[in-house]
Amino acid sequence: MIKDQSILQAIALTLAQAIILLAVSPAIVGLIKKVKARFQCRQGAGILQPYVDLKKLFRKQPVVSTTTSWIFTATPYIVFASTVTAGLLVPIFVSQMPLNFAGNIIAFVYLLALGTFFLILAGLDAGSPFGGMGSSREAIVASLTEPAMIMAIFAIALTAGSTNLSTIVHRTALLEGIVTDPSPHLMALAAVFIVALAETGRVPVDNPATHLELTMIHEAMVLEYSGRYLALLEWASAIKLLVFLTLIANVFAPWGIATSFTPMALSIGLAVYLVKVAGLALLIGTIECMFAKLRLFRITDLLGVAFILALLGLLFFYILRS
Repeated sequence: MIKDQSILQAIALTLAQAIILLAVSPAIVGLIKKVKARFQCRQGAGILQPYVDLKKLFRKQPVVSTTTSWIFTATPYIVFASTVTAGLLVPIFVSQMPLNFAGNIIAFVYLLALGTFFLILAGLDAGSPFGGMGSSREAIVASLTEPAMIMAIFAIALTAGSTNLSTIVHRTALLEGIVTDPSPHLMALAAVFIVALAETGRVPVDNPATHLELTMIHEAMVLEYSGRYLALLEWASAIKLLVFLTLIANVFAPWGIATSFTPMALSIGLAVYLVKVAGLALLIGTIECMFAKLRLFRITDLLGVAFILALLGLLFFYILRS
């Protein structure tokens, strides 16, 4: 009986986390757009507008070029599934999640890399010059962001003594075995934040609101998609943004997250989580209004800074332990 209850609890928590990712992610995108509109002295669309856009796209019939292969039609489903699966590895409102196996940091990074890989292939598969241009640029960005992200999270993993994201969040929330000096955490946090901007195609690395050929990265790869395929890619992009905000909010500042399975703790954990990701969305919207997009050849410098910060976080950890 106890084992059956544990299985049911694990299934319920996994489904709840998936529902939160699917339901909240479009609102985060809408909130960022609303903040940008207010800074530009415009009324702007409502926060719920992304839901309307997704509904409209799902109703439209996709148009597929005759030069494409199965990669083009399979990519939206692969990107969507891999992004949602990666999101299930990150604790959202409770620190101990069912999918908390050893080494899930590596699985998290490579699940996101799987979606990026197929998206690059799809951009090339369409035969469009814009798609090929965006794919080549995305390959450069991905090759620089993934090492920085792994190293930054490893800096936190060393302080918690585990590569399990749930264990890291749980011990950080309870302040168990954590290095008291905040320097490694702050450097790793800065590195992950830069990586999050790059991976989700936000300013100053990319601008999701433009279709100018000289600046497009992510938008160039999805330019040939329409209908339900475009809806899945847009939804996956919003989920990816929410997953990175969750990673920042709960790995580096997990206070308020539920460390037990009582209804009160779960309710407080969910409320605090929504407040934290909304605050990070406001910060991203503010950054996009205050800074201009970097020139393409300057993006590597920014991502190099992220890698150096992550490396310094690791070095500071060993210096403080010695």
